[in-house]
Amino acid sequence: MTTNTKAYRAAILHSLADPAEVGVEQSYEYFEDGILLIENGKVAQVGPAAELLPKLAGVEIQHYRDALITPGFIDTHIHYPQTGMIASYGEQLLDWLNTYTFPTERQFEDKAHASDVAAIFLKELLRNGTTTALVFGTVHPQSVDAFFEQADKLNLRMIAGKVLMDRNAPDYLTDTAESGYAESKALIERWHGKGRLHYAVTPRFAPTSTPEQLELAGKLLGEYPDLYMHTHLSENRKEIEWVKELFPERKGYLDVYDHHKLIGPRAVFAHGVHLCDDECKRLAETGSAVAFCPTSNLFLGSGLFDLNKLEAHGVRVGLGTDVGAGTSFSQLQSLNEAYKIMQLQDKKLDPFKSLYLATLGGANALYLDDQLGNFLPGKDADFLVLDYNATPLMSYRMQQAKSLEERLFALTMLGDDRAVEETFAAGVSVHQR
Repeated sequence: MTTNTKAYRAAILHSLADPAEVGVEQSYEYFEDGILLIENGKVAQVGPAAELLPKLAGVEIQHYRDALITPGFIDTHIHYPQTGMIASYGEQLLDWLNTYTFPTERQFEDKAHASDVAAIFLKELLRNGTTTALVFGTVHPQSVDAFFEQADKLNLRMIAGKVLMDRNAPDYLTDTAESGYAESKALIERWHGKGRLHYAVTPRFAPTSTPEQLELAGKLLGEYPDLYMHTHLSENRKEIEWVKELFPERKGYLDVYDHHKLIGPRAVFAHGVHLCDDECKRLAETGSAVAFCPTSNLFLGSGLFDLNKLEAHGVRVGLGTDVGAGTSFSQLQSLNEAYKIMQLQDKKLDPFKSLYLATLGGANALYLDDQLGNFLPGKDADFLVLDYNATPLMSYRMQQAKSLEERLFALTMLGDDRAVEETFAAGVSVHQR
Protein backbone atom coordinates (compact mmCIF):
# COMPACT_ATOMS: atom_id res chain seq x y z
CA MET A 1 0.00 0.00 0.00
CA THR A 2 1.20 3.55 -0.73
CA THR A 3 1.56 6.24 1.90
CA ASN A 4 -1.46 7.97 0.34
CA THR A 5 -3.70 5.03 1.23
CA LYS A 6 -6.49 5.30 3.77
CA ALA A 7 -9.57 3.23 4.56
CA TYR A 8 -12.98 4.40 5.76
CA ARG A 9 -15.31 2.04 7.60
CA ALA A 10 -19.09 2.46 7.96
CA ALA A 11 -22.25 1.35 6.22
CA ILE A 12 -21.60 2.07 2.52
CA LEU A 13 -24.18 2.62 -0.22
CA HIS A 14 -23.72 3.56 -3.88
CA SER A 15 -25.70 3.44 -7.12
CA LEU A 16 -24.69 1.11 -9.93
CA ALA A 17 -27.41 2.05 -12.45
CA ASP A 18 -30.72 3.86 -12.89
CA PRO A 19 -33.49 1.95 -11.06
CA ALA A 20 -35.84 2.91 -13.92
CA GLU A 21 -33.68 0.86 -16.28
CA VAL A 22 -32.54 -2.13 -14.24
CA GLY A 23 -35.05 -2.29 -11.38
CA VAL A 24 -34.47 -1.16 -7.82
CA GLU A 25 -32.76 -4.33 -6.58
CA GLN A 26 -30.10 -4.25 -9.29
CA SER A 27 -29.53 -0.50 -9.05
CA TYR A 28 -27.35 -0.27 -5.94
CA GLU A 29 -24.72 -1.99 -3.81
CA TYR A 30 -24.81 -1.87 -0.02
CA PHE A 31 -22.43 -3.01 2.70
CA GLU A 32 -23.86 -2.91 6.24
CA ASP A 33 -20.28 -2.91 7.55
CA GLY A 34 -18.12 -1.79 4.65
CA ILE A 35 -14.68 -0.51 3.81
CA LEU A 36 -13.93 2.20 1.25
CA LEU A 37 -10.23 2.06 0.36
CA ILE A 38 -8.74 5.22 -1.13
CA GLU A 39 -5.34 5.51 -2.85
CA ASN A 40 -3.97 8.80 -4.19
CA GLY A 41 -7.38 10.46 -4.30
CA LYS A 42 -9.06 7.59 -6.16
CA VAL A 43 -11.25 4.68 -5.12
CA ALA A 44 -9.08 1.56 -4.90
CA GLN A 45 -11.66 -0.89 -3.56
CA VAL A 46 -15.03 -1.10 -1.81
CA GLY A 47 -16.46 -4.14 -0.09
CA PRO A 48 -17.43 -5.84 3.17
CA ALA A 49 -15.18 -5.08 6.13
CA ALA A 50 -14.87 -8.78 7.00
CA GLU A 51 -13.36 -9.45 3.58
CA LEU A 52 -11.11 -6.38 3.27
CA LEU A 53 -9.80 -5.86 6.81
CA PRO A 54 -7.33 -8.81 6.71
CA LYS A 55 -5.66 -7.19 3.66
CA LEU A 56 -5.21 -3.77 5.27
CA ALA A 57 -2.28 -4.31 7.62
CA GLY A 58 -0.63 -0.96 8.28
CA VAL A 59 -3.39 1.07 6.64
CA GLU A 60 -5.02 3.80 8.72
CA ILE A 61 -8.74 3.05 9.10
CA GLN A 62 -11.22 5.76 10.02
CA HIS A 63 -14.31 4.15 11.57
CA TYR A 64 -17.66 6.00 11.57
CA ARG A 65 -20.34 4.46 13.76
CA ASP A 66 -24.07 4.82 13.03
CA ALA A 67 -23.15 6.46 9.76
CA LEU A 68 -23.60 5.94 6.04
CA ILE A 69 -20.94 6.65 3.40
CA THR A 70 -22.27 7.63 -0.03
CA PRO A 71 -20.69 9.23 -3.10
CA GLY A 72 -20.58 13.03 -3.03
CA PHE A 73 -23.75 14.75 -4.17
CA ILE A 74 -23.82 16.36 -7.60
CA ASP A 75 -25.72 19.60 -8.25
CA THR A 76 -26.54 20.04 -11.92
CA HIS A 77 -27.83 23.63 -11.69
CA ILE A 78 -26.96 26.41 -9.25
CA HIS A 79 -26.14 30.16 -9.32
CA TYR A 80 -23.26 31.09 -7.03
CA PRO A 81 -23.88 34.87 -7.30
CA GLN A 82 -27.37 34.37 -5.86
CA THR A 83 -26.10 32.97 -2.55
CA GLY A 84 -26.85 36.24 -0.76
CA MET A 85 -30.42 36.55 -2.09
CA ILE A 86 -31.65 33.07 -1.26
CA ALA A 87 -35.09 33.22 0.40
CA SER A 88 -36.19 36.53 -1.16
CA TYR A 89 -39.93 37.07 -1.01
CA GLY A 90 -42.79 36.80 -3.36
CA GLU A 91 -42.07 36.73 -7.11
CA GLN A 92 -42.37 34.41 -10.08
CA LEU A 93 -39.54 33.97 -12.55
CA LEU A 94 -39.48 37.12 -14.70
CA ASP A 95 -40.21 39.54 -11.83
CA TRP A 96 -37.72 37.64 -9.67
CA LEU A 97 -34.96 38.35 -12.17
CA ASN A 98 -35.70 42.07 -12.32
CA THR A 99 -36.41 42.60 -8.62
CA TYR A 100 -33.65 40.55 -7.04
CA THR A 101 -31.30 38.77 -9.41
CA PHE A 102 -30.02 41.54 -11.65
CA PRO A 103 -29.27 44.06 -8.84
CA THR A 104 -27.49 41.32 -6.87
CA GLU A 105 -25.39 40.22 -9.85
CA ARG A 106 -24.25 43.80 -10.48
CA GLN A 107 -21.98 43.55 -7.41
CA PHE A 108 -19.86 40.88 -9.13
CA GLU A 109 -18.03 43.40 -11.26
CA ASP A 110 -15.92 43.72 -8.08
CA LYS A 111 -13.65 40.67 -8.08
CA ALA A 112 -12.98 40.89 -4.33
CA HIS A 113 -16.72 40.64 -3.69
CA ALA A 114 -16.96 37.72 -6.13
CA SER A 115 -14.12 35.90 -4.33
CA ASP A 116 -15.76 36.36 -0.95
CA VAL A 117 -19.09 35.00 -2.20
CA ALA A 118 -17.41 32.11 -4.06
CA ALA A 119 -15.69 31.04 -0.83
CA ILE A 120 -18.95 31.17 1.14
CA PHE A 121 -20.78 29.35 -1.66
CA LEU A 122 -18.26 26.49 -1.86
CA LYS A 123 -18.24 26.15 1.91
CA GLU A 124 -22.04 25.80 1.85
CA LEU A 125 -21.91 23.17 -0.90
CA LEU A 126 -19.36 21.11 1.03
CA ARG A 127 -21.27 21.49 4.32
CA ASN A 128 -24.19 19.92 2.47
CA GLY A 129 -22.16 17.09 0.96
CA THR A 130 -22.11 18.43 -2.61
CA THR A 131 -18.73 17.84 -4.21
CA THR A 132 -19.49 18.71 -7.87
CA ALA A 133 -21.75 21.40 -9.30
CA LEU A 134 -22.64 23.04 -12.61
CA VAL A 135 -22.55 26.72 -11.73
CA PHE A 136 -23.69 30.04 -13.20
CA GLY A 137 -21.36 33.01 -12.78
CA THR A 138 -22.43 36.52 -13.81
CA VAL A 139 -21.81 38.42 -17.02
CA HIS A 140 -18.48 39.59 -15.55
CA PRO A 141 -15.46 37.42 -16.49
CA GLN A 142 -13.91 38.20 -13.09
CA SER A 143 -16.83 36.40 -11.42
CA VAL A 144 -15.70 33.19 -13.13
CA ASP A 145 -12.02 33.77 -12.37
CA ALA A 146 -12.93 34.26 -8.70
CA PHE A 147 -15.03 31.11 -8.61
CA PHE A 148 -12.47 28.88 -10.31
CA GLU A 149 -9.64 30.22 -8.14
CA GLN A 150 -11.54 29.24 -4.99
CA ALA A 151 -12.58 25.83 -6.38
CA ASP A 152 -9.04 25.07 -7.56
CA LYS A 153 -7.63 25.72 -4.08
CA LEU A 154 -9.83 22.91 -2.78
CA ASN A 155 -9.18 20.62 -5.77
CA LEU A 156 -12.91 20.34 -6.48
CA ARG A 157 -14.48 19.06 -9.69
CA MET A 158 -16.55 22.09 -10.68
CA ILE A 159 -18.06 23.36 -13.92
CA ALA A 160 -18.86 27.05 -14.42
CA GLY A 161 -19.15 29.80 -16.99
CA LYS A 162 -19.64 33.47 -17.65
CA VAL A 163 -23.25 34.48 -18.35
CA LEU A 164 -23.96 35.60 -21.92
CA MET A 165 -26.66 38.28 -21.98
CA ASP A 166 -26.82 40.99 -24.65
CA ARG A 167 -30.47 42.13 -24.44
CA ASN A 168 -33.55 42.35 -22.20
CA ALA A 169 -31.45 43.03 -19.12
CA PRO A 170 -30.14 46.19 -17.43
CA ASP A 171 -27.32 47.99 -19.29
CA TYR A 172 -24.98 47.36 -16.36
CA LEU A 173 -25.34 43.59 -16.87
CA THR A 174 -25.16 43.17 -20.63
CA ASP A 175 -22.29 42.20 -22.87
CA THR A 176 -22.35 42.07 -26.67
CA ALA A 177 -22.33 39.04 -28.93
CA GLU A 178 -18.67 39.74 -29.75
CA SER A 179 -17.46 40.61 -26.23
CA GLY A 180 -19.29 37.63 -24.77
CA TYR A 181 -17.59 35.34 -27.26
CA ALA A 182 -14.12 36.85 -26.70
CA GLU A 183 -14.38 36.89 -22.89
CA SER A 184 -15.69 33.31 -22.81
CA LYS A 185 -12.87 32.15 -25.09
CA ALA A 186 -10.26 33.74 -22.81
CA LEU A 187 -11.82 32.04 -19.77
CA ILE A 188 -11.90 28.68 -21.57
CA GLU A 189 -8.21 28.98 -22.41
CA ARG A 190 -7.43 29.91 -18.82
CA TRP A 191 -9.53 27.39 -16.91
CA HIS A 192 -11.02 24.56 -18.94
CA GLY A 193 -9.24 21.33 -18.03
CA LYS A 194 -7.10 22.96 -15.33
CA GLY A 195 -7.01 20.59 -12.35
CA ARG A 196 -10.56 19.28 -11.96
CA LEU A 197 -12.25 22.30 -13.55
CA HIS A 198 -14.44 22.48 -16.65
CA TYR A 199 -15.97 25.39 -18.55
CA ALA A 200 -19.62 25.80 -19.52
CA VAL A 201 -20.81 28.18 -22.25
CA THR A 202 -23.62 29.91 -20.38
CA PRO A 203 -26.33 31.90 -22.17
CA ARG A 204 -28.70 32.91 -19.34
CA PHE A 205 -31.76 31.93 -21.36
CA ALA A 206 -33.00 32.54 -24.88
CA PRO A 207 -34.82 35.85 -24.12
CA THR A 208 -31.63 37.59 -22.93
CA SER A 209 -29.51 36.67 -25.94
CA THR A 210 -29.83 37.86 -29.52
CA PRO A 211 -29.65 35.30 -32.32
CA GLU A 212 -26.14 36.68 -33.00
CA GLN A 213 -25.03 35.88 -29.47
CA LEU A 214 -26.55 32.39 -29.55
CA GLU A 215 -24.80 31.81 -32.88
CA LEU A 216 -21.41 32.68 -31.36
CA ALA A 217 -22.14 30.53 -28.30
CA GLY A 218 -22.69 27.62 -30.69
CA LYS A 219 -19.45 28.51 -32.43
CA LEU A 220 -17.54 28.21 -29.12
CA LEU A 221 -18.97 24.73 -28.58
CA GLY A 222 -17.79 23.77 -32.03
CA GLU A 223 -14.29 25.09 -31.36
CA TYR A 224 -13.88 23.23 -28.05
CA PRO A 225 -15.74 19.93 -28.37
CA ASP A 226 -15.57 18.91 -24.69
CA LEU A 227 -17.11 22.09 -23.29
CA TYR A 228 -20.40 22.18 -21.41
CA MET A 229 -23.43 24.27 -22.33
CA HIS A 230 -25.63 25.46 -19.47
CA THR A 231 -28.86 27.42 -19.74
CA HIS A 232 -32.55 27.51 -18.76
CA LEU A 233 -35.48 25.93 -20.59
CA SER A 234 -39.27 25.95 -20.18
CA GLU A 235 -39.30 26.90 -16.51
CA ASN A 236 -42.33 29.18 -16.50
CA ARG A 237 -45.33 29.58 -18.83
CA LYS A 238 -44.91 33.35 -19.26
CA GLU A 239 -41.25 32.78 -20.13
CA ILE A 240 -42.28 30.29 -22.84
CA GLU A 241 -44.74 32.80 -24.33
CA TRP A 242 -42.01 35.45 -24.33
CA VAL A 243 -39.66 33.12 -26.21
CA LYS A 244 -42.38 32.59 -28.85
CA GLU A 245 -42.71 36.37 -29.29
CA LEU A 246 -38.94 36.87 -29.57
CA PHE A 247 -38.29 33.91 -31.89
CA PRO A 248 -41.48 33.53 -33.98
CA GLU A 249 -39.56 31.71 -36.71
CA ARG A 250 -38.67 28.80 -34.39
CA LYS A 251 -41.10 26.00 -33.64
CA GLY A 252 -40.59 26.14 -29.87
CA TYR A 253 -38.29 27.04 -27.00
CA LEU A 254 -35.91 24.09 -27.37
CA ASP A 255 -35.75 24.67 -31.12
CA VAL A 256 -34.15 28.09 -30.46
CA TYR A 257 -31.18 26.37 -28.83
CA ASP A 258 -31.21 23.52 -31.34
CA HIS A 259 -31.06 25.92 -34.28
CA HIS A 260 -27.95 27.58 -32.81
CA LYS A 261 -26.17 24.25 -32.15
CA LEU A 262 -26.52 24.55 -28.37
CA ILE A 263 -27.88 21.05 -27.87
CA GLY A 264 -26.11 17.72 -27.48
CA PRO A 265 -23.85 15.85 -25.07
CA ARG A 266 -22.84 18.02 -22.07
CA ALA A 267 -25.69 20.47 -22.76
CA VAL A 268 -27.68 20.87 -19.54
CA PHE A 269 -31.03 22.63 -19.55
CA ALA A 270 -32.31 23.74 -16.14
CA HIS A 271 -35.95 23.06 -15.22
CA GLY A 272 -37.75 21.65 -18.28
CA VAL A 273 -41.04 21.85 -16.37
CA HIS A 274 -43.23 22.42 -19.42
CA LEU A 275 -41.85 20.24 -22.22
CA CYS A 276 -43.85 18.64 -25.02
CA ASP A 277 -43.21 15.08 -26.22
CA ASP A 278 -41.30 16.26 -29.29
CA GLU A 279 -38.93 18.29 -27.11
CA CYS A 280 -38.36 15.33 -24.79
CA LYS A 281 -37.64 13.14 -27.79
CA ARG A 282 -35.15 15.68 -29.17
CA LEU A 283 -33.37 16.03 -25.82
CA ALA A 284 -33.03 12.26 -25.61
CA GLU A 285 -31.77 11.70 -29.15
CA THR A 286 -29.13 14.44 -28.81
CA GLY A 287 -27.87 13.19 -25.43
CA SER A 288 -28.80 16.48 -23.74
CA ALA A 289 -29.71 16.60 -20.04
CA VAL A 290 -32.30 18.34 -17.88
CA ALA A 291 -31.70 19.55 -14.31
CA PHE A 292 -34.68 18.85 -12.04
CA CYS A 293 -34.82 21.70 -9.48
CA PRO A 294 -37.59 20.86 -7.00
CA THR A 295 -37.24 23.56 -4.32
CA SER A 296 -36.95 26.30 -6.95
CA ASN A 297 -39.91 25.09 -9.01
CA LEU A 298 -42.10 25.14 -5.91
CA PHE A 299 -40.71 28.43 -4.53
CA LEU A 300 -41.28 30.35 -7.78
CA GLY A 301 -44.55 28.55 -8.51
CA SER A 302 -43.17 27.34 -11.85
CA GLY A 303 -44.94 23.97 -11.96
CA LEU A 304 -44.47 20.24 -11.33
CA PHE A 305 -41.62 18.49 -13.11
CA ASP A 306 -42.73 15.29 -14.84
CA LEU A 307 -39.81 12.97 -14.11
CA ASN A 308 -41.60 9.90 -15.44
CA LYS A 309 -42.24 11.56 -18.80
CA LEU A 310 -38.59 12.45 -19.31
CA GLU A 311 -37.57 9.01 -18.11
CA ALA A 312 -39.96 7.36 -20.60
CA HIS A 313 -38.26 9.29 -23.41
CA GLY A 314 -34.78 8.35 -22.16
CA VAL A 315 -33.69 11.89 -21.26
CA ARG A 316 -30.74 12.22 -18.89
CA VAL A 317 -31.89 13.92 -15.67
CA GLY A 318 -29.78 15.35 -12.86
CA LEU A 319 -30.81 17.06 -9.63
CA GLY A 320 -30.30 20.79 -9.11
CA THR A 321 -30.78 23.10 -6.15
CA ASP A 322 -31.03 26.27 -8.29
CA VAL A 323 -29.93 28.44 -5.39
CA GLY A 324 -31.00 31.32 -5.05
CA ALA A 325 -34.56 30.59 -6.26
CA GLY A 326 -33.98 27.18 -4.74
CA THR A 327 -34.29 27.38 -0.99
CA SER A 328 -31.53 25.03 0.17
CA PHE A 329 -28.00 23.96 -0.74
CA SER A 330 -28.91 20.49 0.53
CA GLN A 331 -29.64 17.79 -2.03
CA LEU A 332 -31.37 15.89 0.77
CA GLN A 333 -33.82 18.79 0.93
CA SER A 334 -34.10 18.78 -2.88
CA LEU A 335 -35.10 15.12 -2.69
CA ASN A 336 -37.59 15.88 0.08
CA GLU A 337 -39.37 18.32 -2.26
CA ALA A 338 -38.92 16.07 -5.31
CA TYR A 339 -40.84 13.34 -3.50
CA LYS A 340 -43.72 15.75 -2.87
CA ILE A 341 -43.71 16.94 -6.49
CA MET A 342 -44.12 13.33 -7.58
CA GLN A 343 -46.85 12.73 -5.00
CA LEU A 344 -48.85 15.67 -6.39
CA GLN A 345 -48.81 13.87 -9.74
CA ASP A 346 -49.92 10.55 -8.18
CA LYS A 347 -46.45 9.12 -8.71
CA LYS A 348 -43.77 7.80 -6.38
CA LEU A 349 -40.08 8.58 -5.97
CA ASP A 350 -38.29 5.51 -4.67
CA PRO A 351 -35.45 6.30 -2.20
CA PHE A 352 -32.96 4.40 -4.35
CA LYS A 353 -33.99 6.52 -7.34
CA SER A 354 -33.38 9.56 -5.13
CA LEU A 355 -29.88 8.30 -4.35
CA TYR A 356 -29.29 7.80 -8.07
CA LEU A 357 -30.48 11.32 -8.98
CA ALA A 358 -28.21 12.94 -6.40
CA THR A 359 -25.10 10.92 -7.34
CA LEU A 360 -24.67 8.70 -10.40
CA GLY A 361 -27.61 10.27 -12.26
CA GLY A 362 -26.00 13.69 -11.93
CA ALA A 363 -22.67 12.26 -13.09
CA ASN A 364 -24.43 10.68 -16.06
CA ALA A 365 -26.18 13.96 -16.92
CA LEU A 366 -22.78 15.69 -16.90
CA TYR A 367 -20.96 12.90 -18.79
CA LEU A 368 -18.71 12.45 -15.77
CA ASP A 369 -19.94 8.97 -14.84
CA ASP A 370 -16.56 7.53 -15.82
CA GLN A 371 -15.02 9.64 -13.03
CA LEU A 372 -17.76 10.30 -10.45
CA GLY A 373 -21.04 9.09 -9.05
CA ASN A 374 -20.20 5.78 -7.35
CA PHE A 375 -17.38 3.77 -5.83
CA LEU A 376 -16.15 1.73 -8.77
CA PRO A 377 -12.34 1.40 -8.63
CA GLY A 378 -10.46 4.23 -10.34
CA LYS A 379 -13.12 6.89 -9.78
CA ASP A 380 -12.42 10.12 -7.92
CA ALA A 381 -12.75 9.69 -4.16
CA ASP A 382 -15.49 12.31 -3.70
CA PHE A 383 -17.71 11.09 -0.88
CA LEU A 384 -19.55 12.05 2.28
CA VAL A 385 -20.39 10.59 5.65
CA LEU A 386 -24.03 10.88 6.74
CA ASP A 387 -24.81 10.73 10.46
CA TYR A 388 -27.95 8.73 11.31
CA ASN A 389 -28.09 10.52 14.68
CA ALA A 390 -27.69 14.07 13.35
CA THR A 391 -30.79 15.32 15.17
CA PRO A 392 -32.76 13.83 18.08
CA LEU A 393 -35.75 13.24 15.81
CA MET A 394 -33.65 11.56 13.11
CA SER A 395 -31.98 9.35 15.71
CA TYR A 396 -35.34 8.30 17.11
CA ARG A 397 -36.78 7.70 13.64
CA MET A 398 -33.81 5.51 12.68
CA GLN A 399 -34.47 3.30 15.72
CA GLN A 400 -37.90 2.51 14.25
CA ALA A 401 -36.57 1.79 10.73
CA LYS A 402 -36.68 -1.88 9.77
CA SER A 403 -34.84 -1.74 6.42
CA LEU A 404 -32.19 0.14 4.46
CA GLU A 405 -34.94 1.53 2.24
CA GLU A 406 -36.73 2.99 5.26
CA ARG A 407 -33.53 4.52 6.65
CA LEU A 408 -32.63 6.02 3.28
CA PHE A 409 -36.10 7.49 2.84
CA ALA A 410 -36.05 8.98 6.35
CA LEU A 411 -32.66 10.54 5.58
CA THR A 412 -34.09 12.29 2.51
CA MET A 413 -37.13 13.52 4.43
CA LEU A 414 -35.44 14.61 7.67
CA GLY A 415 -31.87 15.26 6.54
CA ASP A 416 -30.12 18.53 5.71
CA ASP A 417 -26.65 19.98 6.30
CA ARG A 418 -26.72 18.72 9.91
CA ALA A 419 -26.67 15.13 8.65
CA VAL A 420 -23.35 15.64 6.83
CA GLU A 421 -20.62 14.63 9.25
CA GLU A 422 -17.71 14.91 6.81
CA THR A 423 -17.15 15.62 3.11
CA PHE A 424 -14.18 14.46 1.03
CA ALA A 425 -12.94 15.67 -2.36
CA ALA A 426 -10.33 13.57 -4.17
CA GLY A 427 -9.73 11.71 -0.93
CA VAL A 428 -9.09 14.85 1.16
CA SER A 429 -11.41 16.00 3.94
CA VAL A 430 -12.85 19.37 2.89
CA HIS A 431 -15.59 19.71 5.51
CA GLN A 432 -16.03 18.42 9.04
CA ARG A 433 -19.14 19.21 11.00
